[in-house]
Amino acid sequence: MTETDRGCIRLHPDDSVVVALKPLSRGQQIPEENTVLLDDIPAGHKFSVRRIPEGGAVIKYGQIMGFASADIEQGRHVHTHNVSLRDFDRDYAYGRDAKPTQFISESERRTFEGFLRPDGSVGIRNYVGILSTVTCSLGVGRLITQRFGPDVMARYPNVDGVVALGANSGCGMTPGGEAFTYMQRSLAGYARHPNFAGVVILGLGCEQNLVESLLEATALLPNERVRTMVIQDEGGTEASVEKGAAAVRMLMEQADREQRRTMPAGRLILGVECGGSDAYSGITANPALGAAADLLVRHGGTAVLSETPEIYGAEHLLIRRAASREAGEKLAERIRWWEEYTARLGGDLNNNPTPGNKAGGLTTILEKSLGAATKGGTTNLVETIGFAEPVKGPGLVFMDTPGFDPVSVTGLIAGGVHLVAFTTGRGTVMGSIPAPTMKLATNSELYRLMQADMDVDCGQVLDAGLSIEQMGAQIFDLVLDTASGKKTKSELAHQGQWEFHPWYIGAVL
Repeated sequence: MTETDRGCIRLHPDDSVVVALKPLSRGQQIPEENTVLLDDIPAGHKFSVRRIPEGGAVIKYGQIMGFASADIEQGRHVHTHNVSLRDFDRDYAYGRDAKPTQFISESERRTFEGFLRPDGSVGIRNYVGILSTVTCSLGVGRLITQRFGPDVMARYPNVDGVVALGANSGCGMTPGGEAFTYMQRSLAGYARHPNFAGVVILGLGCEQNLVESLLEATALLPNERVRTMVIQDEGGTEASVEKGAAAVRMLMEQADREQRRTMPAGRLILGVECGGSDAYSGITANPALGAAADLLVRHGGTAVLSETPEIYGAEHLLIRRAASREAGEKLAERIRWWEEYTARLGGDLNNNPTPGNKAGGLTTILEKSLGAATKGGTTNLVETIGFAEPVKGPGLVFMDTPGFDPVSVTGLIAGGVHLVAFTTGRGTVMGSIPAPTMKLATNSELYRLMQADMDVDCGQVLDAGLSIEQMGAQIFDLVLDTASGKKTKSELAHQGQWEFHPWYIGAVL
């Protein structure tokens, strides 16, 4: 019997709520929980299995996800109408749950087919990029890409594409400010990314983020795979398009000579992301992705968890797994920064669950975070890094980013992740270049509805009785296949050319 035959699922023996796996009706008996429902319960939503007095903790995943804002009788629908948040102490217990990683023996480790770059890095895609230092040069960059339509690309079978990327910024910024630093760090991270065979860095010539200041600030050096060009120095649009197209053509000729070769899975860096979450995210796709991340780490690879506002309330579970006191303290410091940052701007971290999240059954940021954090698996937290900083593994790394998906994924790619595994319960069509995004549906209904966008049906955990470990093994297999060149659904749909979005903090001047 599958879980959905039972009608509900309990996630921890100590929980005071359970999750409906299909619509349940008022008056319906739930024998496995010795409960009669007092309300209709939508699929994915929670109901109480014991009385929770006003002010009492609501427990899910064995952890506090909120507090009753009124008395909640057994069998009641538990959601935003009767649950609120308040401050409470969380025991960080630095490193208490850290344990040695059980690495897979060298002889049994998996491999993939990737591109070995001259600097020794490994890529899984072979793009040529045009990176604009300012919005004002992005249009010229996109005009250059129009010179490389299907007929031209057919002459370069080993090149994945030519893409122009840039953000809605680059000028009117405070030099040295956080937004300026994050933008420069993001551009440099993309320029160095091994999934780019070569890039042209394209400036206008009078912006705050001048090409020369970008190179100096990030120690990025022009070379055979990093070219630079300034529109004002070239004489405007037409001349810049001609020269830019010539530079891209030379990079494509170099890229087309590249051949895939066998690489150990331990060379891979996987970004784990979630968006459009629902109540099934923390039951199926997120823990299954965590199992895949654990497998990658056991093969000597690296997994990167991000979205700091979406691990708020679950950060203590990561800090307890910190391999060093420093890694745990860095994460705790970022949590404090986010509390101060949102308070300073008149916001609230509990505003993070979107209307779509709430419609899908998620009530508080704590509930969302407890499910989201499972994407990081169970291995030790080896490091905490800032937005778009270079990722250094192996192991599980945490990157400080916002929860807004394009911004988070931009930081991950700039940090060096080769590909992104993105769980979703409500549905997302986001792609990313040069690191492809593979989408994991939390439920089979979504997978069937958006099959042209979804790469994996994690609803099999509930509908077909697959274990989290079995689902994780399927995801790991797809990670290796994708690294070896298999196109994701977002790549087949030509998504990913508009999602470059560095984290912007500060005034536009």
